[in-house]
Amino acid sequence: MDCIFCKIVEGSIPSKKVYENEHVVAFHDIQPAAPVHILIIPKKHIATMNDVEPGDWGLLGEVHQAAQEIARQVGVAESGYRLINNCGKDGGQVVFHIHYHLLAGEKLGPLNAR
Repeated sequence: MDCIFCKIVEGSIPSKKVYENEHVVAFHDIQPAAPVHILIIPKKHIATMNDVEPGDWGLLGEVHQAAQEIARQVGVAESGYRLINNCGKDGGQVVFHIHYHLLAGEKLGPLNAR
């Protein structure tokens, strides 16, 4: 498998980690879209939200718990943050390993939806 996020999980590609437990890892995005831009991923490879199976819902709950803890750690829990999952090419997904973007550190504008 040639998944960049799986390589980060296994340690063959370095990252600036901010959180890690048995099932989840989080690290700074190398192309930040906000002053705080952290990627949160399950260590298990799941390509997209559409590939989540019933047994994976607990794992995604752990991802959300990690987001809460990371927001507290970096000092944005009270001021607010955005947690985004892009699904599929048209949804803006670039790396096909399910992940969430935690964006914060400034007042974020509205999403540009049609």
